[in-house]
Amino acid sequence: MATSSPLLHIQFLLLCSALHFTVLAASGTADGSEEWGYVQVRPKAHMFWWLYRSAQRTDAGPTPWPTVLWLQGGPGSSGVAMGNFEEVGPLDANLKPRKSTWLQKADLLFVDNPVGTGFSFVEDESLLVKSDVAAATDLTTLLKKLYNGNEAWQKSPLFIVAESYGGKFAATVGLAIHKAIKAGELKLKFGGVALGDSWISPEDYVDISRLDGKSAEESNKIAEEIKQQIANGQYNDSAYTWGRLEDFISSKSNDVDFYNFLLDSASDPLSLATTTEVGRKQVMKAYTTYLSSKASADVDISSLMNGPIRNKLKIIPRNVSWGEQSDLVFNYLSNDFMKPRIKEVDELLSLEVNVTVYNGQVDLICATKGTEAWIQKLKWEGLKSFNNIDRTPLYCSSEEAGLTRGFLKSYKNLHFYWILGAGHFDDRTRKNQP
Repeated sequence: MATSSPLLHIQFLLLCSALHFTVLAASGTADGSEEWGYVQVRPKAHMFWWLYRSAQRTDAGPTPWPTVLWLQGGPGSSGVAMGNFEEVGPLDANLKPRKSTWLQKADLLFVDNPVGTGFSFVEDESLLVKSDVAAATDLTTLLKKLYNGNEAWQKSPLFIVAESYGGKFAATVGLAIHKAIKAGELKLKFGGVALGDSWISPEDYVDISRLDGKSAEESNKIAEEIKQQIANGQYNDSAYTWGRLEDFISSKSNDVDFYNFLLDSASDPLSLATTTEVGRKQVMKAYTTYLSSKASADVDISSLMNGPIRNKLKIIPRNVSWGEQSDLVFNYLSNDFMKPRIKEVDELLSLEVNVTVYNGQVDLICATKGTEAWIQKLKWEGLKSFNNIDRTPLYCSSEEAGLTRGFLKSYKNLHFYWILGAGHFDDRTRKNQP
């Protein structure tokens, strides 16, 4: 476990000494379209959640209306903020209606996971989780308290959709949910998991770059060092070697944007916030910085969450600030950062849980080629048949006939989407479009 800096530790102690931990369980809008609240998943560990009900919801017809549980990456990045206001929620970061909100197709449940992320908090630093499995246990506890005894929620199948490091959380909590349901401890319909540009197998994401032959040779040497460290269980060492690899690729590629390899970092204000960090000494913190950057030139997500959103919610404890403990969350999970979760995906498939994988083709940090590589490491009995079928081209609308937007390959309960023109998060040239 990486230790937090002295400054962070002092800030944490000062925060805890001033806190008044009177936590209201839940609240919501008068029309019932939104609910939010806290669940104490362990003594003195509080997880924040926010549910939106779709105006298009209907329970008529053969297919029940679904609920999507969105899990953000990082670890330590806030789904309540990033996934909600920057990606799929009903409002964008300017609090304007989003045309492409997923609320058109499902109810949306955002959670600040793990505890310490976003509005979630712990009253003692030692209560922060140190593994993906521990995070899954907390999240399953939250779902038990939300779903058990609530028949209305139980009617809607739950799909876990994750991005980046959130994919590791999705794989581990997917297993925890399945086991809890089977044991009669959790009452919900589990629809499956979707892993978007997910950090499932870090070693498979180290062989890609924008380099010439000479630089590629040196890059490959560093990549092999990372793979050997992972094989030896040296996960902390491999994380910092990965940071050295990123530095090398940046220096030899005129600062490629790791979240869209068609861009330079200078072309993307979000990526620029990462690459200009002094020395990029700690790549994990740099990644957190990226995810916590401004949504646009005129919107500061931290000011949004600690201002208008905090005022709307009304139940955030007086001295809890959004994102206050997020760096600590990352530090405590540092030993799990480079651990693969292929085994967990394999187990989900063997249990006949639906697993959807989707990847933006111009993502570099979790590149599609790396995702294809870890899928080939699955021991799932259906893999050979999956490999032998052809992909199906995908189109967005009849107006774009002939313009391919992606590909799909699907066999039994494994579904793989190749999304053309998209990076780690989205293609910002088409952001917020239908």
